[in-house]
Amino acid sequence: MESVTSQISRRLEQLKVLIVDDEPAMRKVTRALLQTIGVRNIHEANDGKSGLDAICMRAPDLVLLDWEMPSPNGPEFMRTVRSPGKFPLPDVPIIMLTGYSERSRVVEAVRLGVNEYLLKPVSSSALLARVVSILARPRRMIKQGEYYGPEPRKLATYKPESDAGYSEIFLVN
Repeated sequence: MESVTSQISRRLEQLKVLIVDDEPAMRKVTRALLQTIGVRNIHEANDGKSGLDAICMRAPDLVLLDWEMPSPNGPEFMRTVRSPGKFPLPDVPIIMLTGYSERSRVVEAVRLGVNEYLLKPVSSSALLARVVSILARPRRMIKQGEYYGPEPRKLATYKPESDAGYSEIFLVN
C-alpha cells in the first residue's frame, strides 16, 4: 500500500498550478516554492485579465492569486471567477497570496470565496500545508445568497498545523 507521503508527492507532481501576480520577482519566488514542494506543472499570468484567460485556457487545479495587481485586482478577480453561470470554471481552488495582513482583508477574501489565505513572504512548508489542505480535504462549493465559494469552516476551531497527517509530510527537493 502506498504511503500518505508518496500519495501526496505523486499528486503534487500531477498538479497544474497557475500563479497570477504582476510582480515578476514574486512569480519567480512562488514558482521556486512550488518546485520545492514537488509541483512541476506551473503556469504564470502577469495581471488579472491574463489570469482569467489562463484559467479558461489551462483549467488549472489550483490558482495562487495576488491581491494588489492591475486589471482586475485580486478581489475583482475573485468576483469574476466565483460567478457560476458567467465564468466557466467557478470552482477552481484559489489561494490568496498577499502581503496584506489586516483582518478586514482576510475577512473580505473569505467572503469573496478564496480557499486559503497566505501572507508573503511565505515559506514552502506553509504553502505545502495549504495545498495539501485543498487536495486532502476539499470543501464543497456552496451558494448562499450572494456568496459562492467553498463551504466555510469554523474559523475559531480550524488550525491547519493540528491536522492529522501533516506531521507525516516531508519536503523532498
